[in-house]
Amino acid sequence: MTSLLPFPRMRSLALILALLPLPGNAQTGTPVASPEVSGAAHQHTGEAAPPGAARGPDAGAVRAAPDLHFDERLNDYPTLARADYIFACLATNGQDRNTMRRCACSIDVIASILPYEAYEKAETILSMRLGTGERAGLFRIPATQAGVADLRRAQAEAEMTCF
Repeated sequence: MTSLLPFPRMRSLALILALLPLPGNAQTGTPVASPEVSGAAHQHTGEAAPPGAARGPDAGAVRAAPDLHFDERLNDYPTLARADYIFACLATNGQDRNTMRRCACSIDVIASILPYEAYEKAETILSMRLGTGERAGLFRIPATQAGVADLRRAQAEAEMTCF
């Protein structure tokens, strides 16, 4: 009989994960509510839940941490755009783990400097310049230089920081 998991390590990992106890399936005498669980204490004590506490099937759900704030601008790059950049960087600089780490660092630095919309415009201009003919010529005019120059500066900063 052949296994669905082709590698021995994957089979071992699947077995270990299958044997791990899940928190929801823990066999304890009485449920103990933790402060970070929404409405759980009120669910077991019979008290009225405070306003805003989850009720029904979501009563024991863990709330998202409201105090975690991060700069949305640093995370506005889609995963696919980051992956494309990293693959191109790996093709240019060598394909090893250290280079991958540096390439990931590089796109993170670029994302901290340049909003995704500006990055996307500059990448489009650069890719259109690779073509020939009248359409490609439209992307070589001086009006398109500013966005490309911003990307080049961000790339230079990323190279100094990460490589």
